[in-house]
Amino acid sequence: MIKEYSIGGMSCAACSASVERSVRKITGVDAASVNLSTERLTVRSMTDLSPAIFAAVQKVGFTISHVESIKKQSMIEAERRKMDMQLRKRNLILALIFTIPLFYVSMGHMVGLPLPKFMTKPDIFALTQILLLIPIIYAGRGFYVRGLKAIAALHPNMDSLIALGTIASIGYSIYSTILIFMGHSELMHEGLYFESAGVIITLVMLGKYLEQRAKARTGDAVTALIGLTPDTARVISKDGTENIIKADEIVVGDRIRVLPGERIPVDGRIIDGFSSIDESMLSGESIPIDKNIGDSVIGGSMNTNGSFTYISEKIGDDTILAGMIRMVEQAQGSKAPIARLADRISGIFVPIVAIIAVLAAVIWLIAGESFGVAVKILVSVLVIACPCALGLATPTAIMVGMGRGANMGIFIKNGEALEHTCKVDSIILDKTGTITCGKPDVVHIHPNGMSEETFIELFASAEAGSEHPLAAAVTKYASGRGIGYHTPETYTALIGRGGEAVVDGKRILVGNDRLMRENGISYDERAFSKLTESGATPLMLSADGHYCGMIGVADAIKPDSKAAVDMLHSHGIDVWLVTGDNERTAMSVAKQVGIENIKSSCLPEDKNKFINELRANGRHVAMVGDGINDAAALAASDVGIAIGTGTDVALASADIVLAKGELTGINNAILLSRTTLRIIKQNLFWAFAYNCLGIPIAAGLLHAFGGPLLSPMIAALAMSLSSVTVLTNALRLKAIRLK
Repeated sequence: MIKEYSIGGMSCAACSASVERSVRKITGVDAASVNLSTERLTVRSMTDLSPAIFAAVQKVGFTISHVESIKKQSMIEAERRKMDMQLRKRNLILALIFTIPLFYVSMGHMVGLPLPKFMTKPDIFALTQILLLIPIIYAGRGFYVRGLKAIAALHPNMDSLIALGTIASIGYSIYSTILIFMGHSELMHEGLYFESAGVIITLVMLGKYLEQRAKARTGDAVTALIGLTPDTARVISKDGTENIIKADEIVVGDRIRVLPGERIPVDGRIIDGFSSIDESMLSGESIPIDKNIGDSVIGGSMNTNGSFTYISEKIGDDTILAGMIRMVEQAQGSKAPIARLADRISGIFVPIVAIIAVLAAVIWLIAGESFGVAVKILVSVLVIACPCALGLATPTAIMVGMGRGANMGIFIKNGEALEHTCKVDSIILDKTGTITCGKPDVVHIHPNGMSEETFIELFASAEAGSEHPLAAAVTKYASGRGIGYHTPETYTALIGRGGEAVVDGKRILVGNDRLMRENGISYDERAFSKLTESGATPLMLSADGHYCGMIGVADAIKPDSKAAVDMLHSHGIDVWLVTGDNERTAMSVAKQVGIENIKSSCLPEDKNKFINELRANGRHVAMVGDGINDAAALAASDVGIAIGTGTDVALASADIVLAKGELTGINNAILLSRTTLRIIKQNLFWAFAYNCLGIPIAAGLLHAFGGPLLSPMIAALAMSLSSVTVLTNALRLKAIRLK
């Protein structure tokens, strides 16, 4: 059996690895894996081992709970994420409040800033810094809990580096404070490094807060998808009365009534009535689908007009929408952001630094130096190796890159988008709302025996009685051209065919070719064929049995779509049109924008499958879409790019959002990601370059050849300079010109 559990308290890859190792040790567990993004533990075993799994996870310091139904679990995890972010924010504010005065007290004298007279006393000076540091340590206590626990488990991480470095700095400063109280007042400005520890903790807390905030947003897509299903349903009992119940209480076989404008609660089949249903959440097609008795309906889709009764067939986690949610969750957890690089490196870096520090101290003791000198060398090595710059290297560049992108209308959500976008060699474009405008519009007019204005006026007047989106496209077109129309005397919807109206005493039929044939009305078959071949939907009108003309309604191409595709082709990127629409429409759209690779009639799982096929062949894939049906594909691709005018679900699932809704923004996003990633790599290089150069000097390399020892103060300054270098380099992103 396979069981899922929700894990709380994880902050890095080392945390998830710790949970996996502890669970895999349990007898009877065949496999265990942790999805850090969704904070889920999946266990495969022959029997239910929940008690042992709970004990093992809690023993290594994390919380665990059973995974409820998708909707309940989403609410629980959303609340947990909210509380976690509130706690992180409070701790960050607390740290900032005390870090600023600590930095002023310890460093202000260097630039001539005044201090109170009592602060000039060495003992008061030292004690004040200790008192200011205590709240900062409390705010950043998580670094010590996680970092030291990781060291004990022999899997050090970034938190371990921060804990060791700040403990060394604080420890030496306390040692110096004791000496100050014993009369060594010269250590007042040479032996205290409390501010180094405070600033390190606060800056890295800021980086972690920003990283966690980005991670918390990965749950937004699932939350938005779940929001598609209504909380209540109108269930018809055996005696015919309607009762409003919670959607979670629906069982298979319930008869459910759906009114116009309502969302369908669960999957089922219509047994009475008819309607037009917007299923764009599944197919992406903007035009609603006519449904009649015997047709299936999907939970989460919107009933646009008409009312009907249907029998529930799939409920809870068995619905099509629940399957889409699972796809999004699995896809979101399959990526490794560049922000985790420091964690992976620190597994090797921490023990090496610790060994070098201890060896250097021992060697100098053997060489005849005093214990104080040995301690000084030990602390200098640990302080200069403290990973402030390493911790800032990625988040600072991401922050500046995100700011630069925002100014360009490009919102980059996380580091993984920066890591992958510059490698993209295949881009998949959705049709509706991405290449096209996403709503039906009148694109062709073929009047017969009357002026165009008269034809449009008559057509719009007849359609004014309908709530169908195609009818709305006609009335909108008439209004846009300044052609007046009025409401018909009567209007009757004819399901699957169109409608019948009375306008100025004339019997008007508006609808498809089936309606014309049923009423024995001949129409222009040549114009009909041309419209269907172009991907448009033909709508015809007759008055008192006479054919009056035809209108073609289609989803219009965005003005910049062809330019965007040409731009991508110029970069050597393969462009695919993958849509849920039919082949004829897909080919028509592809031809207009210059796309040769086409896949039509694709459901969400088909898009996912195709993306995985491309990735399995070594391709780096970006998916560009705007609809609910694109959510899983956006999450499954290497980079998901959402059109800013799209649905909330698509925006939440994507890594990059093009706020202006223009496809040409894809090219700018690629250039921005390349530049930002280059800055991140430079930052990581400088962060480690300082350590590679500084650690040997801190270990006494110069002193061995008659030179000076590197004091902890100079080590702290060098460490601070590495941070300044990283920050300055990241700020260059604001001025760099994208070529």
